[in-house]
Amino acid sequence: MATHILRQFDEALEQLSSSVLMMASLTERNLAKAMQGLFERDSDRANDAIADDEEIDLLEKQVDKEGYEILIRFQPVASDFRHVIATMRLSNNLERIGDAATSIARRVKKLNAHAVLAEVRLLEPMYTEAVAMLKDALRAFVDEDLELAAALKPRDKQLDALNKEIADRLTEAMPRNPEQLRGYLNLIFIARSLERVGDHATNIAEDAIFAKSAQDVRHVRSAEQEPAH
Repeated sequence: MATHILRQFDEALEQLSSSVLMMASLTERNLAKAMQGLFERDSDRANDAIADDEEIDLLEKQVDKEGYEILIRFQPVASDFRHVIATMRLSNNLERIGDAATSIARRVKKLNAHAVLAEVRLLEPMYTEAVAMLKDALRAFVDEDLELAAALKPRDKQLDALNKEIADRLTEAMPRNPEQLRGYLNLIFIARSLERVGDHATNIAEDAIFAKSAQDVRHVRSAEQEPAH
């Protein structure tokens, strides 16, 4: 009987992992579609990203349902319990990244309805880093790589700096090109959405640390961030 229950538990964990990995794949794809819509001026790509967000939302509900069923039915302890909780948190962060992709796609459609903005290319390095952070956070979670997970927070600060630099440059350009004001604002909001992708990738990395080591490193400041006394 114990072996039978253990097999059912392992199968339930495998199904949970499969659901969240499918969600991760769809989220990455949607973000890519939204940004391809921007760089290639392809509003059809943007429309696809908006339409496919519903599937991500449904998968989040599925992950939550599967996670709660595992907790109630098997009452796992220690590392298995943390893994289930962290997977459900991961799902929530993926859903928020999906929302960011949808927000970007809607801004892209507005931008594509007007003349080309050369400043669109300012967002390429930020997008490249945001996607790299997301991929590394997911890899850290799957591989239980604490070193990779811990490296995400400093990279998030670099992404924040890129966001500020882009916002500053576009704000400076507004008085020189007032006819492009709406376009510049849309680009600023897209950059802000990419910055949020980095935030959620960092959250995923923190959940990877929690799942593996039981350390809750959310809201923990490093020594160099501590105020001087």
